[in-house]
Amino acid sequence: MENNLKNRLRYYFENTISAGPIGVIKWLGLISLAIILVLGLLIIIFGIKDDPSANESIGFIEGVWKSLMATLDPGTMGGDEGWPFRIIRFSATLLGIFIISILIGIISSGIDEKLDELKKGKSKVLEAEHTLILGWSEKIFSIIEQIIEANTNYKGRAIVILAEKDKVEMEDEIKAKISDFKTSKVIARSGNPLISSDIEVVNPNQARSIIILSPGRGNADIFVIKSVMSFTNKKNRKSEPFNIIAEIKEEDNLEAAEVAGNGEAVFVSTSNLISRITAQTCRQSGLSVIYSNLIQFEGDEIYFQTQKEIIGKTYKEILGLYDTSSIIGFFTKDQVLINPPMDTIFKQGDQIIAISEDDDTVILDGISEPEIKKQVFNELTITTNNIEKTLILGYNKNAKTIITELDQYVAPNSSVAILCEEEINLNDISVTNQTVTRQFGKITNRKVLEEIQPENFDHIILLSNNDIDIQESDAQTLICLLHLRNIGAKFNKSLSIISEMRDLRNREIGLVTQADDFIVGDNIISLMLSQLSENKDLKKVFDVLFEAEGSEIYLKPIERYIKTGENVNFYTLIERASMLNETAIGYRIYAQKDSSEDNFGIQINPKKSNEITFSSEDFLIVLSED
Repeated sequence: MENNLKNRLRYYFENTISAGPIGVIKWLGLISLAIILVLGLLIIIFGIKDDPSANESIGFIEGVWKSLMATLDPGTMGGDEGWPFRIIRFSATLLGIFIISILIGIISSGIDEKLDELKKGKSKVLEAEHTLILGWSEKIFSIIEQIIEANTNYKGRAIVILAEKDKVEMEDEIKAKISDFKTSKVIARSGNPLISSDIEVVNPNQARSIIILSPGRGNADIFVIKSVMSFTNKKNRKSEPFNIIAEIKEEDNLEAAEVAGNGEAVFVSTSNLISRITAQTCRQSGLSVIYSNLIQFEGDEIYFQTQKEIIGKTYKEILGLYDTSSIIGFFTKDQVLINPPMDTIFKQGDQIIAISEDDDTVILDGISEPEIKKQVFNELTITTNNIEKTLILGYNKNAKTIITELDQYVAPNSSVAILCEEEINLNDISVTNQTVTRQFGKITNRKVLEEIQPENFDHIILLSNNDIDIQESDAQTLICLLHLRNIGAKFNKSLSIISEMRDLRNREIGLVTQADDFIVGDNIISLMLSQLSENKDLKKVFDVLFEAEGSEIYLKPIERYIKTGENVNFYTLIERASMLNETAIGYRIYAQKDSSEDNFGIQINPKKSNEITFSSEDFLIVLSED
């Protein structure tokens, strides 16, 4: 029986202690009470007096009270008389110092634990109409910057982040990389984006959009798809559709992701997107700058607008009705029409697709009868596609897709040469218009680069190494880029180079080399995810622009359209381009091609009434089928 009672008492003691500070405080209180009562009894039993001259000993209640005071405040025993009473009070004081010290430590520890818990951000987010970001990667900083820019017209909009990372660490990293939050506020919460109870903390039902980032681990797409399903299939979800934007790394997983999304999610195939943009931009200097301008919130962007005044008008007529916006197509109930035939009629229910400074600047502000200088029109000269030689330096998982995408643009008998250290099975690369060869070597080795003769290639694609640290990978890219520019200067030739970088901040270093085109992989994806979070219908526009079929963006020599050396307004260029079934959306001043301050000479959506004089080296930026 004794052993059983002992075990039960020990079990009870351990349970209360493990309950936290409250349990420990409870035991300290009981121990203190027991000590005070024992000391009070000792005073009664031995007849101890607090004053030796007194006739009677102090009572039990008074003894307990004085023992309690000595326990709580050692200073109260300074005037005690009589050694028996002093010994009792001294014992109470020593025990009191021990107990109070423990109590202070427990309370302090409990407060620290509570503060740490509050710092972890476990309380439910009460924001509404917020942008919710699930997961954490290097892309998150560009995404936050873009959403901050998009929120400038709305005071107090929140960006809420849920990731498996310490809340304080997330906040510190964000503050270190983003200095101005403008009208937005950023709220971080620690939690697992795959667990429903953690997701509920960030109030997903009231979020205006949800961005799901791909984690940096194997089978990342599985985690993204499961995260999407945690919204579309959860029991206490809102009745309206979610606005979910997610990235998928492997195109093979795209079909499964679409099924999981159930029409409420838009997916960006990251490897496919980067491959398509690289294939297009490597053939046209300045094109990557154009794409970056169009998919970021600074400057001019793509908007959809319903305007009843233009119902029944043709696409060609509509192009000249806007002075400060550039019309690029129609968004109908059935499809997106980019650079449609000039006689396409704008119908009831259609929306125009425009490049403009903001959604409220897409207005009918065009000049009713602008001056169109037809006398400067040049006759169209027929050009044939030339055989193209492309050099790929480095190799990653996107290389194969880049080569197959490039195959859709180049003329037959073109070629691709690959210089890398990785093992490649060339038989896995399916091409029709190109031959593919491979040479082993380091892309940072100057001697190896000189042997491959980069000056003899039409285009050079410099790919990053995704198997090593980001900064080390970008350092290799920059070293190779420096060698290439130096080789180009040696032969007095400006090499056409597309450089893939993984960290946007390293682009500033790369500009020293006079390179105007960079495909910063994560940054392009970040810009795309941010744009789609504001309007997921943009995905249909980007799909058309980045596909080989249909109309894409081209930079074409200005002399294809007009005679140079004369002042012309942009209405004149729109008219001349429309005669070739093309839509003019901007121009590039070649003399500014190396100036980052002048956006490398790129001007998208110029005011049409302004006049400009072009040189023979300049380009017109158009939407065209070839």
